Amino acid sequence: MHFKQPEILYFLFLLIVPILVHLFQLRRFKKEYFTNVRFLKALSIQTRKSSEIKKWLLLATRIALLTAIILAFAQPFFESKDSKNASNEMYIILDNSFSMQTKGKKGELLKRAIQELLEETPESTNFSLLTNTDNYWNTDIKTIRSELQNLKYSATPFQIDNSIAKIKAHKSAFKKDIVIITDAVGLTSNQLKNIGTDIIPYFIIPKAEQRNNVSIDSVFIRQTLDDFYEVSINTTNYSNDFKPVPVALYNQNKLIAKTILNFKNKNETVNFTIPKQVFHGYVSIEDNDLVYDNKLFFSISKIKKTNVLSIGALDKNNFLSRIYTDDEFNYASFALNALDYNSIDKQDAIVLNELDEIPQALQTTLKSFVNKGGNLIVIPSEGGSIVNLNSFLKQFGSTQFQSLESNDKQITKINFSHPLFSGVFESKTNNFQYPKTKKDFTITTNSSAVLNYEDQSPFLMADRINTSSVYVFSAPLNISNSNFQQSPLIVPVFYKMALSKQNNGINAFTIGNKSSYFVPVLLSKDEILTVKNQENSFIPVQQLLSNKVQLFFDDSPDKAGNYVIYDAKKAIENISFNYPRTESNLDQVDLNILSDYKTSDSISTIFDTLQTSRSDNQIWKWFIIFALLFLTLEMAIIKFVK
Repeated sequence: MHFKQPEILYFLFLLIVPILVHLFQLRRFKKEYFTNVRFLKALSIQTRKSSEIKKWLLLATRIALLTAIILAFAQPFFESKDSKNASNEMYIILDNSFSMQTKGKKGELLKRAIQELLEETPESTNFSLLTNTDNYWNTDIKTIRSELQNLKYSATPFQIDNSIAKIKAHKSAFKKDIVIITDAVGLTSNQLKNIGTDIIPYFIIPKAEQRNNVSIDSVFIRQTLDDFYEVSINTTNYSNDFKPVPVALYNQNKLIAKTILNFKNKNETVNFTIPKQVFHGYVSIEDNDLVYDNKLFFSISKIKKTNVLSIGALDKNNFLSRIYTDDEFNYASFALNALDYNSIDKQDAIVLNELDEIPQALQTTLKSFVNKGGNLIVIPSEGGSIVNLNSFLKQFGSTQFQSLESNDKQITKINFSHPLFSGVFESKTNNFQYPKTKKDFTITTNSSAVLNYEDQSPFLMADRINTSSVYVFSAPLNISNSNFQQSPLIVPVFYKMALSKQNNGINAFTIGNKSSYFVPVLLSKDEILTVKNQENSFIPVQQLLSNKVQLFFDDSPDKAGNYVIYDAKKAIENISFNYPRTESNLDQVDLNILSDYKTSDSISTIFDTLQTSRSDNQIWKWFIIFALLFLTLEMAIIKFVK
């Protein structure tokens, strides 16, 4: 037993008072006997003995009464089992990712968790609340009631390690209790490694009634015709019940096409043919499960001619002029000694065609060109400087040239899954006349191969650098070394390598992915571009370049939809943003990784457990009761004992 006020125990010396009083009352008196009262003598002795017993009983009750009062004021208690953690700080991590939209027995998981927090969290409890996007430090349930009631679903996936890192960065001398409320979708063991010994986690895993879901994953232009686009929509069915799903296509919120998607496999693609014009809308499905991935917003801008510049011997550049025709391209060809460096910034793609030497000034200019969103195509020269070429390519990736080999080799393998061939082939083609080369360079690279030789060595490699692509051939393409110019592959390969996605593709960015977008507009230093729609508006981080503006989308927007880029009040371009599909698969749950941690069904259970295990057993009230009992007993003795 312990005492909160042990100094009060010194008052136990007061117990000597009733003892002294008792001793004073027990003083001896001289006995006098009278001969004529013998019968009364015996009665007197009997009465004397009863009086002594009464006084001893009163002494005992008074000592007990005074002792009980003194002990009550000393506030005795029995220490709790988990008293060492009684001063722990409380942190609540609440998962508000889109997977918490799923319904449990009592409704949507997130809304039910919020309701339970509001109802079951003691008003006197001080805690910190962390969601996927917001932090509320050292607060209580009254203070953040409004914030909890208005909490929205977040496009930011639930990452418990990030929240743990924030809590650890919040320095404190006390240990930490962490209550983690999540459906555990996407939770991995690696995310739990950051939990240290100074943190005591409690998991609440609300369970969904069903985990079926259908999502729209992506959209792309499958084929461009004279007057139409053939748009393909990729979908995924995360269930075993392949029910037909209605799919609708909207342009400017106007329904333009509708069909039924019948799932035969987990992944299905549905195609729409739309007019070849500006598109600013979305595709949607009707799915009763998760709602956030039922729409995919995308934009198709007005077709602009692609600016292509080839640098090299004019006679070797002739084949490019037959590919980059005037109806879709602004094509120009220059020899190195006649090149106007000022024209490079205006291009969308540049072809370095068999240059023996790449001057340092050109290397620097091309590096800047790629950083600003331009595509670069490098065709090596048979007699060129390998050292010079490797020095240049080192700026863009891992591709390095070695020796030139004289071996006839056929180009037999096409990487059909590479984005360069998206929409090019109806099906995988294996039976065609393989192009070949007489000489090629040995290559070391970590870049993805687009075309390979029969010995699996790369013929064409690609590196993605932000919004740009750098393509490198491993052999010269002149007609004396290769028949690739006569191959059916020549047109789609060079056509797609030069195309700028912004000029001839779909604009559909993913929220949270660090990406940038180039807007061809001339601004003064004081002017800025704004991105907005009817509901939201934000100013992205932007960099003013010579003839364009680069917009960076890191933290904004936070809501999916169709947006417009404005220069003041003038609309410049359409752009669209979508939520990441990382929460779509509701089967990404492995509760075995939580076997080493405490789990609970509700927040009230956790608070009750902590209260019970960490609260000292206060027993001073019992001593007050004992004091009252002894007082009552004393009064009874005085009244009834003779």
